[in-house]
Amino acid sequence: MTNAINNKSVTYFIADLHLAQNRPDITACFLSFLEKDAPNAETLYILGDLFEYWIGDDDKNPFVVEVALALKTLSMLGTRIYYIHGNRDFLLGKSYAKACGMTLLPEVDVIDLYGKPVLIMHGDTLCTRDIAYQAFRKKSRSWWWQTMIKNLPLFVRKSIAENYRLKSASATAMKSQEIMDVTETEVIDKLELHHCQLLIHGHTHRPNIHHIQANNLPAQRIVLGDWYEQGAWLKVTKDSIELLSQAFKTP
Repeated sequence: MTNAINNKSVTYFIADLHLAQNRPDITACFLSFLEKDAPNAETLYILGDLFEYWIGDDDKNPFVVEVALALKTLSMLGTRIYYIHGNRDFLLGKSYAKACGMTLLPEVDVIDLYGKPVLIMHGDTLCTRDIAYQAFRKKSRSWWWQTMIKNLPLFVRKSIAENYRLKSASATAMKSQEIMDVTETEVIDKLELHHCQLLIHGHTHRPNIHHIQANNLPAQRIVLGDWYEQGAWLKVTKDSIELLSQAFKTP
């Protein structure tokens, strides 16, 4: 269990930034968040899809180096950074995590958040009705598939990632909202399996605080917002929970 307590009194959670070179507005908002807001936090949890796609730690283009430097600066200021892989950046490895000053966590983890056990994950595994995606996820997390991909030249991996992104957008447009949302029974099963009353996740891009029942007790499922149109994060203190947002600055 990861411990989220030190001498500060705020913890932030973010997910689904989908940083990409063709979206400088998102990047600018994120860098501003790291500079002005995140230093106030004892811990920052990034729950997946920090990048639109990740083709390997050997991709050292200036864009990903800039993001790493900003995260490393935050960690050197005393904010601990933890990272859970998403469905777009599951190839992000130890080398880049080290450059960012962040610690990689398992895809499902229980943290001690101000004395309470809290379940955190990206959230894609909760969408069990999206059968096509779950089949791809199983394949793409296998050692043989990842080994094959990582051995391809960088430019080939980039082409594959961009092609997959286009196909994914097309497939998503044809799926119902119900299929792409979480399965409620899966949420309850995970909370009960890990003996938690609070789940925090991203992936569905539907920020909200849901009140449910698990372990025969009141429970909550908090969904983090994406960063397509604004910055979005969850602020947690010992006494409060808030979903916050920040508008993009106009040029």
